[in-house]
Amino acid sequence: MHKPYPTLATQALATAFIQPTDLQLPPGGCLGLHGHSGSGKTLLLRAIADLDVNTGEVLLENIPRSRFRGPQWRRKVGLLPAESHWWGERVGEHAPQWSLALLSTLGFPEDVLHWQTGRLSSGEKQRLALARMLANQPRVLLLDEPTANLDDGNTMIVEHVIHEYLQQNQAAAIWVSHDPAQLGRVAGKRAVMDQGRFTMEGGETWS
Repeated sequence: MHKPYPTLATQALATAFIQPTDLQLPPGGCLGLHGHSGSGKTLLLRAIADLDVNTGEVLLENIPRSRFRGPQWRRKVGLLPAESHWWGERVGEHAPQWSLALLSTLGFPEDVLHWQTGRLSSGEKQRLALARMLANQPRVLLLDEPTANLDDGNTMIVEHVIHEYLQQNQAAAIWVSHDPAQLGRVAGKRAVMDQGRFTMEGGETWS
């Protein structure tokens, strides 16, 4: 039987700061990424999302990134930044369609799409940004501290939502966190960034 292609793979992906990086994420896999502030975690996610100048190759289910238009790539490889951006006056303006069931799971009432973005707390923005990204049905989630502004209860809800999404869709994720306990809960493997160098912990690779 043919072994499935990795959902995401990078080949010598590099920027002015990130050293050439090779990694693979299997279907349903979540890689936990940690490292000191300034080590390059966010820059690696931005390079994968093709938001910063980079060299090397990134493949989505064995299809090179060069075959995709930029907006198409970033719908399929979704970046959830630590600080989300809201450009419209109302929440609903920020995605063509939203899952009302998901919004309810994340703790929002039915009228949340009519809320003014200026009234949102940092925690509300973080949860709504997750729902906005998942509305695009991405194949890869690039998660930059996705629960940093959340209390314990909402953190557990978000962890569950992401886990269920990965399993149900056989998508993959890189989850950046400074919390070792969280990475122990959400990640199948871990890696560390140090001065732009990516290293799988313990020399592990995905089987």
